[in-house]
Amino acid sequence: MKSLEDLKKLRDESLKKMNVRYLKDGFRIQVGMGTCGIASGARPILAAFLEAISEKELSNVSVTQVGCMGECAYEPMAEIIDESGQSFVYCSLTVPIVKEIVEKHLVNHQPLERHLLTTRKG
Repeated sequence: MKSLEDLKKLRDESLKKMNVRYLKDGFRIQVGMGTCGIASGARPILAAFLEAISEKELSNVSVTQVGCMGECAYEPMAEIIDESGQSFVYCSLTVPIVKEIVEKHLVNHQPLERHLLTTRKG
């Protein structure tokens, strides 16, 4: 840190990342971080969602961690709940799949059927 401006920039970047975790409106992403999820690679998946959302500057998306999602064989998993309460559970996630989900589902409102475990109306 060399100046007050550097400190302010760091603060603004940190606040932006925190807001992504606590937003109440828009899309909600819940990443399964139970023991099986973590063992299957959920931490990089969570980081990939946060990074991709930040890169796209999406302000209508929140990302949170949840415990066991109940389908260990399909981990890592994430549930996306849209503005209307529709739930989409994505399974066997990888970082490239996460980037595709953000681009197609969150930006263009086109769920990726081939990666879905299930959908349900909330």
